Amino acid sequence: MMPPLSVSTSTARGKRGQQFQAIGRSRGGLTSKIHAVVDALGNPLKYEVTAGNINDCVAGYEILQTLDVEGKNVMADRGYDTNKIMTLLEEKHAHVVIPSRKHRMVQRPTDWFNERHLVECLFNKLKHNRRLATRYDKLAVTFTAFLHLASAISGWLKI
Repeated sequence: MMPPLSVSTSTARGKRGQQFQAIGRSRGGLTSKIHAVVDALGNPLKYEVTAGNINDCVAGYEILQTLDVEGKNVMADRGYDTNKIMTLLEEKHAHVVIPSRKHRMVQRPTDWFNERHLVECLFNKLKHNRRLATRYDKLAVTFTAFLHLASAISGWLKI
């Protein structure tokens, strides 16, 4: 009888502490993504930092589960157009303003989608900070903390 194979836990999970870093490998190398929730004026309400190889719709579903969006307009990019997110928003009685993906047989009309420039302006302000644009922080906690600090300062100083 052969003894059971044992696998070291550090080699099975990868490098130690990598699950706390929110850094993923993609075509461009090691990357991270910032998911932001803003109000109607473009002020940030919530941030989520994920690894670059995590799909947008996975993080979007988790964020939308925690928010109270009843009776509100929910705008997002095409990457968030999944059946799971659509059913969640219908259950929460939210108005969906997400453009349909190309493969959808029935395309949804998106009349307010031009208002997404508020989110783009927020990211433009944040990327002026070199520490955020190049991700100097190793841990996701410290990166998210500086992200909150930078957005508070840029909103307060109207940069």
